Amino acid sequence: MNKSQSRPLTYPITNHLHLPCRPLVAFVLSLLLAPAQPFLVPLHHAPASRSRPFHTRTKLNNLPPKLSDLVDSMLAADRKIVVVTGGVLSGIGKGVTASSIGVLFRAMNFRVTALKIDPYLNVDAGTMSPFEHGEVFVLDDGGETDLDLGNYERFLSVSLTRDSNLSTGKIYQSVIERERVGEYLGKTVQVVPHVSDAIQEWVLKVAQTPVQTFSDKDNNQDAAPEVCIVELGGTLGDIESMPFVEALRQLQENLGYKNMCFVHVSLIPALGDPPEQKTKPTQHSVKQMMQMGLRPDFLCCRGTSPLESSTVSKLSLFTSVPNGAIVSLHDVSNIYRVPLMMIEQNLHSMLLQRLRMGSFKKGVDYSAAEDATWIEESDVIKDWKRLADSVDEPESECVIAVVGKYVDHGDAYLSVVKALTHAAMATKQKLRIEWIEASSLCPDDGGSNDDTNSAWKRLKQCHGIVVPGGFGSRGMEGKISTIQYARENKVPFLGICLGMQAAVIEHCRNVLGITKAYSAEFSDDLVKNEEDAVIFMPEGDRERMGGTMRLGARETILKEHSLARQLYGKEKVMERHRHRYEVNPTLVPRLEDVGLEFVGRNTDTSGERMEVCELKKEMHPYFMAVQFHPEFTSRPEKANPLFLGLLRASKEKT
Repeated sequence: MNKSQSRPLTYPITNHLHLPCRPLVAFVLSLLLAPAQPFLVPLHHAPASRSRPFHTRTKLNNLPPKLSDLVDSMLAADRKIVVVTGGVLSGIGKGVTASSIGVLFRAMNFRVTALKIDPYLNVDAGTMSPFEHGEVFVLDDGGETDLDLGNYERFLSVSLTRDSNLSTGKIYQSVIERERVGEYLGKTVQVVPHVSDAIQEWVLKVAQTPVQTFSDKDNNQDAAPEVCIVELGGTLGDIESMPFVEALRQLQENLGYKNMCFVHVSLIPALGDPPEQKTKPTQHSVKQMMQMGLRPDFLCCRGTSPLESSTVSKLSLFTSVPNGAIVSLHDVSNIYRVPLMMIEQNLHSMLLQRLRMGSFKKGVDYSAAEDATWIEESDVIKDWKRLADSVDEPESECVIAVVGKYVDHGDAYLSVVKALTHAAMATKQKLRIEWIEASSLCPDDGGSNDDTNSAWKRLKQCHGIVVPGGFGSRGMEGKISTIQYARENKVPFLGICLGMQAAVIEHCRNVLGITKAYSAEFSDDLVKNEEDAVIFMPEGDRERMGGTMRLGARETILKEHSLARQLYGKEKVMERHRHRYEVNPTLVPRLEDVGLEFVGRNTDTSGERMEVCELKKEMHPYFMAVQFHPEFTSRPEKANPLFLGLLRASKEKT
């Protein structure tokens, strides 16, 4: 960034005025402030330098030392924060909006990190039901987080940390621990200032913590971020998010107007015949936001069709957001077109102007929106256009069955869907997922005969099968039956976590002849080292649930000449885990004797772990099962090799 060529600063209150009176308002404000602070000059006459005005330095002296140091560090490095909030209703698309804004900054050669704020009291998402909250996304460091962090990692091509997901539970846990050790020096601990200060500290720490990138082209692996995208979960006005809203208000006061901006995502419904776009929900949402002390700099309006000019004018009039800063995020063919849609409306240019960041080209003075056409020539945007086109212009269709427990809640397997989509794009196929409830495949597991017949009919029409992870015995017999069908009929198959354990149980029962083989997770009367095909890990904790599984990235060593080694193209791979049970190593030699090869293993302090098993090519075109979760490391620009192998094998089957 060319800091010396940044635009002159203006008062925040005048930044939203577009009338000839704007200079007069600034002049009147400077006169009003002059008696109280004689050393303060109008900001529009301030020199373009990094030094903060006298009144700002005095104000920071009242902050706790730790927070004051973090603010000073943030200002010295000229880092920026973009906060994405949502109104009207939940699930409006804040995560995709925040991720897409990150893509814009990536395309402009800025290093980007992200933070998701979840107002729930849980410390993390690890103990939440998939029906309640959707998928639990696992990070390299073992953090169990909200599924939006998966969007961030996929769009930003970075590896985030557990601190990138902040919940109310984490903040209160932190504040209470500090109170217990006497850090507050006997003061009465309150939401303001102690909780709000802790939130600000957390945001600032994440904003300057280096994150590793997945891109081979990035030479700044250990460099600190330049921009932090913060998503405030939930809907503005929710009672549980109030402390975070107040903390963000204070944070903008401490950092200054030019270093932090707000993007508000809201709904523009269309009612009637012919449809008429309604602005009232967004008007009320912005009004509530302003009553809470926050002012939106940009409005991202969700709807089925592009915003009409009359709608934009009305929104601007009632929200004080400039016409140009109102962005239409209408429905598109796929989410990879969202960053491209933002570029068409010059959001990237406006963000640079609002945050006084200048042009990403060194030595070039950036000021006008029309000068931002260079972003379309960046490698990131070129790749993104290819991705979007590949989804819309496939060569063939591929139907993949996902046989799981939580198929009624699509978000429960969100990363699996994304990984399949990435592989479909890479193989130029149109992906269609056939969701099959595992329990419906077996009448004894709660499904009727009609449901069972229908489920099997749909399954047999698919070109490939994925059996994903899960917990609990419901649907287990259906998964085992599915795997037997895939093995015997040579249907391309990929088992993940519990899917691998089910594959081992199926082989024990139907190939080795151990008819009562099962998992110790579901039965405690199994014959040791004979029927217990899956056992509890020795270092596991049976008492506590949260954060006690085998979590995070672990190294897997792949055997030479194996299909897995061929797909990955290297001997050692790092993939993310989330499980308490594992394959019983005692039965491995017998399983390998009948053709199920364990080609990926991990050796740690507690012994050898089975990570990958497969059938030889002459026995099956593609039969692969893994204990880890390969879906978490799949990226739009680079599909995970195991999903890529599945889609290639499925394409050959079509």
